Amino acid sequence: MSMDEPESDSSEQMALAQRLREAREYIGLLQEDVAAVLDIPRASVSAIESGKRRVSSLELRRLGRLYRRPVAWLLGEEDTEVDVNAPLYRATAALSDQDKEQVLRFAEFLAGAGRPGAIRAEPTE
Repeated sequence: MSMDEPESDSSEQMALAQRLREAREYIGLLQEDVAAVLDIPRASVSAIESGKRRVSSLELRRLGRLYRRPVAWLLGEEDTEVDVNAPLYRATAALSDQDKEQVLRFAEFLAGAGRPGAIRAEPTE
């Protein structure tokens, strides 16, 4: 066992803590929300996110499901792109097909409205 293993463990623990905090914040959950799902005190979630408390394998698996992230990503073994559309998907998932069509039309309008030279349809009689 080398002397720098504890330092390596410590840096890995801090990296995991940072990824867990970022993942929680990205999906808009509070520490209280996570604590309720894991059935642990909020202070434990805070300790996990500050690197002061280790995460059990069961907790890690639950956090991965909650944050919609593979455990390998949480552990820093997999570099995945952040799905910037995830919040939009969640916000529109429960809408009717008709409402989704309206959201799509509005998104297309917004995308075209900001472009220089965007062609705007003239009203027809």
